[in-house]
Amino acid sequence: MSASAISSTFRLGSGIFGILVISLAIISWYSSMNVQEMLLWGQKVFSASFVIGYLVLIGTAAYAWHKIKQSKGNNKSKQSALWFELGQQCGNGLATLALTFTLLGISLGIGVLSEQPLTPETIQSIIQELTRQFSMAFMTTVVGLPSATLVRAIFSVKQQQVAG
Repeated sequence: MSASAISSTFRLGSGIFGILVISLAIISWYSSMNVQEMLLWGQKVFSASFVIGYLVLIGTAAYAWHKIKQSKGNNKSKQSALWFELGQQCGNGLATLALTFTLLGISLGIGVLSEQPLTPETIQSIIQELTRQFSMAFMTTVVGLPSATLVRAIFSVKQQQVAG
């Protein structure tokens, strides 16, 4: 890896980190939660494994976008083909991740219903747990599917720009 490639990759990482910090600051100001509270909320609502998978896919898509922008010369279209495909697959991965966690949340919620007898004394705790599991199911869809669509759209438009 050349020094310029390392430098530009470092700039990309710094830019992503900067966007993350600014986003957290805006969300913190808007929601009146500190960063620790936001992270705990994210873990509670989405689960740590969803957040990690989501960030890995978004980070990989950002790296692919960066590599497309670095492509130069007569072979720009050919150099970019791999990175376009990687970006598209990251979008597909985001959709798959979102739908997988949607099904997981629904399954966990149904599992709660099957584990406990439904009586007037237990109904409140069962509904609370069911709501918590369904919350994860629907929030992963609300975040994951639009992100997947956005990533795929960005790479499709960029592909047309490079090809044309």
